[in-house]
Order: sequence, then C-alpha cells, then structure tokens
Amino acid sequence: MTAQPAILVIGATGNVGRNVVAQLRGEGVAVRAMTRDPATASLPDGVEVVRGDLADEPSLRAALAGVRSVFLVWPLFTAELAPAVVSAIAEEAERLVYLSSNGVRDDVEKQSDPINQFHADVEREIQRTDLAWTFVRAGGFAANDLAWAEEIREGDVVRAPFAEAAGAMIHEADIAAVGVRALLDDGYAGTKPSLTGPEVLTNAERVALIGAAIGRPVRFDEQPAAQARQEMIAAGWPADVVDGILDAHADTIGTVEQTTSTVADILGRPARTYREWAEDHAADFR
Repeated sequence: MTAQPAILVIGATGNVGRNVVAQLRGEGVAVRAMTRDPATASLPDGVEVVRGDLADEPSLRAALAGVRSVFLVWPLFTAELAPAVVSAIAEEAERLVYLSSNGVRDDVEKQSDPINQFHADVEREIQRTDLAWTFVRAGGFAANDLAWAEEIREGDVVRAPFAEAAGAMIHEADIAAVGVRALLDDGYAGTKPSLTGPEVLTNAERVALIGAAIGRPVRFDEQPAAQARQEMIAAGWPADVVDGILDAHADTIGTVEQTTSTVADILGRPARTYREWAEDHAADFR
C-alpha cells in the first residue's frame, strides 16, 4: 500500500496550527509541520517537524517537497511575500486551506483595516492559481484572550480598553476542525466558510467567565484606548495595525455580531461555547 503524502501545516506552533496538527494526527494522517524553531515545537509524536520560514524561499520549497495539501496560517502583517509564497505552494501542492478573516469583504477593493487587507490580498493571490483552495474565514479568536493570562494569574483585575466591546469568539479547536475537514474531505474547494462562536459576549462578560473557570472572581477595569495604543506601539506593534484593532473593537460596542451555524453545519455538532474555552484554558490563567 502506497503511503499518502504528508499534509504540510505552515504556522504549526500557533493556537490554530497546533490544533490542526493534533487533529490530523488523531485521524492517522501523515503531517509535516513547518516552524522556525523545530527544537521548541513540542508537537505530537509522529509529526515530521521541519525548519522553515516564509521569508526564506529555499526553506519553504524544501518543506513543500512531495506535499499535495497545505494548511496556511499567515504570520505577517502585510501580504508583501504572498506572491512568492503562493507561487511556491502552487508549484508543488494541489489543495490549500488558508486561515483568513470573516471581516474580509468581497465587494470592496480596499478593506476597512490592515488585518483584513492583508487577508484579502493573500486570498486574491491564491485565487490567481490553479490550487483547489478553501478560505476558512474565522471571526474573533477566543485564544486572543490569553493576552489577559498574566494579569489574571497575578491578580483579580484585567485592565484593557472597551469593557462593552463584544464578539462571538470562536474556540481555536473548532477553527482547526473545520480546516481539517477542508483538507481531508471533498466539496470545499472554492468555498469561504465563515466561522463564529455560538454567543456574543462583551469583554467584561468573558473575563467573568474566566474567573468562573478558575474558581475566583475576576473583573474588567476599562483602560483608556489612547493608553492602550501607546503600550501596544511600544511593544512593537505597527501603528496602523494597532489603530485597526482598536477601531474594530470600538465598532462592536452597542452592536450585535451575527453568529453563523457553519461550525455545526460542517462538523455535525455545536460550536464550543466561550465557557468551554475558558475551562479548557483554566491552567493558563491560574
């Protein structure tokens, strides 16, 4: 019996990529994981871990050798490298699942913020190829709330902007599960599944649910947005990206995000709730 080619996961050590790797291995699929530092990858047994960097084309091409399917998480804030990266993938692979954003609008050339812009630009580059592509367009990642972990471990207050900013945050394992189905099953080529969690919650409500998961009260203390902006820029974030993030969060105040049933439609079970996510990550906050 001929062994099936490995599926390459680019961005294999991030929150979603790590789950894609684990779920593929759980189905007995051969996986090759590309990461900048294989020594610290800590991926499941049986995974072929290779060094690679999207900015280093020879390493990318080496990682792609013999691969027919790719899961791609874009690690950059611009699509400057997209033509070379997508071309290299298209020369070797047949199927590409790209983790995108459900904020991308197909009816405009210029997106509303830099993050959705680079996703739209990468999507556009992929669509120029003959790849059988799927764009997994995810909404707000629950895992982004791990940014609160240090504060919660050290105290009982999260200080951040926009207590009433709200979103239908999605568990990274559900994003990965949809990606795995697009990698393994037929019928997803040329589709753009839009994913959300099952419920809209404010920042303050999510902090309270984390507190419930770890067994002690945690509250949200609203920080001025201007102060948060200064701190993010000082930490190395590009100013235009920071402004896009803050503006997007501010825009959710007083609005109700439309949830989708896509996770349930594809997986045959409900999307995980935020409470479940908080319980899954309780150790990160203790």
